[in-house]
Amino acid sequence: MGRNLNKAQVGKLGENEALSYLKKKGYKILHCNWRSGKDEIDIVALHNDILVIVEVKTRTSISYGEPWEAVDERKQQALERAAMAYLDEFSIDMELRFDIVSIVLLSNNEIQINHIENAFYP
Repeated sequence: MGRNLNKAQVGKLGENEALSYLKKKGYKILHCNWRSGKDEIDIVALHNDILVIVEVKTRTSISYGEPWEAVDERKQQALERAAMAYLDEFSIDMELRFDIVSIVLLSNNEIQINHIENAFYP
């Protein structure tokens, strides 16, 4: 599956899979690819009265590690900045959570999804 896709296509496919997965779990999607300057939030959703900031990481193999491992401290800080800008722009005052949806697109057309709730804390 992933071998003939470029990086942007892999990312878009992963985000679409993450959206479907989250919707099935009862998440209400508010925004996709929301930007504040250079910072971007892949998915902003509501779940059980919590605002959830979701980072989606997609890979075609785990030969360089699990996709979620790419969410390093620098990426976490960028997500925190974007989340604060989002809260400010929409005047939201509610509990906030950071999740990672880690997706591996396997060559046999299978998809592995690992949803890590409360992946990190600001």
